[in-house]
Amino acid sequence: MRNKFHEELENLNHALIQMGAMCEEAIENSSQALMTGNPALAEKAILIDEKIDHKEKEIENLCLRLLLQQQPVAGDLRLISAALKMITDMERIGDQAADISEIIIIGKIRAENGTLYIGDMAKATIKMVTESIDAFVNRDLQLALAVIDYDDIVDELFRKVRNELVRRIEKRIINSEYAMDLLMIAKYFERIGDHATNIAEWVEFAITGIHRGERDS
Repeated sequence: MRNKFHEELENLNHALIQMGAMCEEAIENSSQALMTGNPALAEKAILIDEKIDHKEKEIENLCLRLLLQQQPVAGDLRLISAALKMITDMERIGDQAADISEIIIIGKIRAENGTLYIGDMAKATIKMVTESIDAFVNRDLQLALAVIDYDDIVDELFRKVRNELVRRIEKRIINSEYAMDLLMIAKYFERIGDHATNIAEWVEFAITGIHRGERDS
């Protein structure tokens, strides 16, 4: 029975890695669509979001099966509970990559020179998603904490994007509607960073038994 349980836990780890890879791919495609103005890449990100939704259901069913059939206790219970929370944030990451892509398609958006901080935001959020999932699979508390701290970098990049867009609007060297689209895209990347932070905080809970929100209250 215990061997079966550990086998199912390995299946859970593998499924989470797959879902994380899908999130990374969705962000990467939406980012490349933004930088190149290629709507085909944006469409691809939207299609990946649908796959992420299906993967969420698959993992949810796996977690529920583990809870009902194996009746885990202590650390194993925390791991499964954390996974259930994590997939909600991962699903939202997919949604936001799709939202970015829809803005690109509808507005025919392509980032101009001087707005490359948005590309940096995309790379930073991909890093956060990858490392938060790695932290869960490897039970790596230090990596989870590093992801949480890294969110400050994404927040700072958002401020740089916002300030640059405001400067360009004031100097009338950028169309205000285009600037608002870029600002919304940057905001979605910032939210992706927030969701990656949430994932890392659930990893911290799985390992320590203490959730950051409870500790801070």
